Amino acid sequence: MGSRLLPLSVALGALLADAAGLHRLAFYLLLLAVPGAAAAAFVAAADAFEARRAWPRAASTTLALTLLVTASAVRNNMPHGAAVPPLAISALVGAVIVYGLSLLGWLFEPLRPRVPVRSASVSVDPAAEAERVAA
Repeated sequence: MGSRLLPLSVALGALLADAAGLHRLAFYLLLLAVPGAAAAAFVAAADAFEARRAWPRAASTTLALTLLVTASAVRNNMPHGAAVPPLAISALVGAVIVYGLSLLGWLFEPLRPRVPVRSASVSVDPAAEAERVAA
């Protein structure tokens, strides 16, 4: 979970910098958030390929990465001194919401009832196993 907290905190910092009117700082914070978001998306995708239950996390981190890249690309292409495009702010807010929902899911995960899994005991006959290996 720690790798998802870095891009969330940096994106929140960019959102606060935008609210304070420090748009250049918000742009640089967005650029700083992209590698952390990419790392979180790669880790989530690797976990999803190993276990089925990680697909929602992989989808949410990939969506948040896409929104952060969109926000930084739109900001990069705006003229110097112009107002921040609404698409950039909307994409940044969307990324924060997606990370926030993912964080809430992680926090409430221990409350979900879990079904205990019992392993079946298997007895192996050593003579039959030796014959199977020899064949």
